Amino acid sequence: MDDIFKKIGNKITLSQKIERRIESAIREKKLPIGAKLPTERELCESFGVSRTALREALRRLSARGLIEITKGSGMRVKGLNIKDAISSLNLYYDLQFDRNLIAQFIEVRQLFEPHIVKLACLQRTEDDLTEIKANLKEFAECNPDDTQLESDLDNKFHLLVAKATHNPIIQVTMEPIYTLLPRMRNLIYSNIEGEKLITLNYHTKIFEALKEKNKARAFEEAKNHLHHSTENYYKYLHNTVL
Repeated sequence: MDDIFKKIGNKITLSQKIERRIESAIREKKLPIGAKLPTERELCESFGVSRTALREALRRLSARGLIEITKGSGMRVKGLNIKDAISSLNLYYDLQFDRNLIAQFIEVRQLFEPHIVKLACLQRTEDDLTEIKANLKEFAECNPDDTQLESDLDNKFHLLVAKATHNPIIQVTMEPIYTLLPRMRNLIYSNIEGEKLITLNYHTKIFEALKEKNKARAFEEAKNHLHHSTENYYKYLHNTVL
């Protein structure tokens, strides 16, 4: 590990150089998940830098979730998980939320979602079906005046279908998009009469296709659902203040 912690020199932005050196070692698995880093004193000596520069680099690495600093226990390489990745994307999308982002989300859903539902037909388990069925029941029974709960349950249905693929890449890609669905739905659907029943009907048809493992039907039902949703978005979005 001597090549990881060799001297950097006394140039500007030392903290950034330290950060990049350690990050590179983590990416290349020279520092595997769970590996304990040397002490601050040892790192300062190895890099040939001040404690101030080192601590700034460690602070940024910790903030990014690459290392974990525990008082009394030292520093260890932290493993990023799906929740970390999704959380970062959630923040990015939330800050970028506008009409352009909504249009981009619609394009992504049209491209991917029918195929996701199709894959879920192949990969879903009985536990997945149980969760989705419970979601449909809760959605059907929720108070029609509680538009926030209705939107959250709509979002959860799509999350559960993505989860039923058992493909973590799909989950990381789609969950941040689905997380903003309640916000989009509340903007547009709050005054559309009968939309809850229409949504429930589409969701039920998708569930039945999943249950039967009917890929072709699942694909078509997802396409029909998205076509309807897209028409509503473009019909009402121009009158909506973001």
